[in-house]
Amino acid sequence: MKTNTMSNPQNQATQGAAKTRKLVQIAMLAGLAAVLMLFEFPLPFLAPGFYELDFSEVPVLIGSFAMGPLAGACIELVKILINLVLNGTDTMFVGELANLIMGCALVVPAGYIYKRNKNRKNAFLGLALGTVFMTVAATFLNAYVLLPAYGKAFGMSIDVIIGAGAAINGAIDSLFKFCLLAVAPFNLIKGVMVSVVTLLLYKHISGLLKN
Repeated sequence: MKTNTMSNPQNQATQGAAKTRKLVQIAMLAGLAAVLMLFEFPLPFLAPGFYELDFSEVPVLIGSFAMGPLAGACIELVKILINLVLNGTDTMFVGELANLIMGCALVVPAGYIYKRNKNRKNAFLGLALGTVFMTVAATFLNAYVLLPAYGKAFGMSIDVIIGAGAAINGAIDSLFKFCLLAVAPFNLIKGVMVSVVTLLLYKHISGLLKN
């Protein structure tokens, strides 16, 4: 009985320290992700210049692999909130919500599959599945939420957006084809690039997180 009485406070202290450490790691990775969001570049051969790629999902994926999919979703949320504070919003939070959904569509499946069995095969499978989920989510969100919201916020006709896509790919002549032939490939390339960088860095950064 005395041993149990003494061990309980120790266990509680250990659990409290682990929770604090996890919160600190989530905040640290979210802050790094928010900084990476500031460094964007377009892929003009795939999509109009208002679509820009960044590597902010890399710290989020690393956190999702190291701490699980729920932690990954929390990092994604904090990253979006930090970016919102830094840059504000022009679409009444519609863009931020859509970015949160697309980010979680990538990192949550990847983290969930990797958590089941932490090996290279599951890392590849999780990243591939997450990339597909993100691409599908981005395609539908752009078609039905983001592009109409941005058009309204900036006084831009949907036809202007379609025209910008047609200048890159002549097969684009409707909003659906814009999303299918510009938005989807852009997000596929983004998912592949982010996944490759995550695979290259994960072992090094996860070691730092553990220690």
